[in-house]
Amino acid sequence: MSSNMTVARRKFASGPLEADSGGMATHVHHTISTALLGLAPVYFLVPDSYTDGMFNKIFGIGISGAISAHSWIGLNYVATDYVPKVSKALLGPARVFNAGLAVVTFLGLSKIAVSSPGGIKGCIKGLWNPPKEE
Repeated sequence: MSSNMTVARRKFASGPLEADSGGMATHVHHTISTALLGLAPVYFLVPDSYTDGMFNKIFGIGISGAISAHSWIGLNYVATDYVPKVSKALLGPARVFNAGLAVVTFLGLSKIAVSSPGGIKGCIKGLWNPPKEE
């Protein structure tokens, strides 16, 4: 096999649950990291009057997807590094668990983005605002 074929094979994952396999996964993970690093602080610092309504919901779903994908790829890197030290047979179930966790994370954050007043931004801000006493 030529060296060009070897490089081409390593670019993509060999299975749908292998989110950490290949150069494409590393590129996607680093791109998501950079996007979250830049966009999340801007989103939280922009006044609420600019982000209320549909923009807040759409951006909330987008950030939910980015966080879930970032988590899924990152946890697969962790699983690849550490799970085989315990048992090589557990790597497959660990990957399935990571995918399930990413789905649950996406669904939960998306529900907050769509149904919570203020979306994800309002939920995070609520951590520092004491409840109003009646």
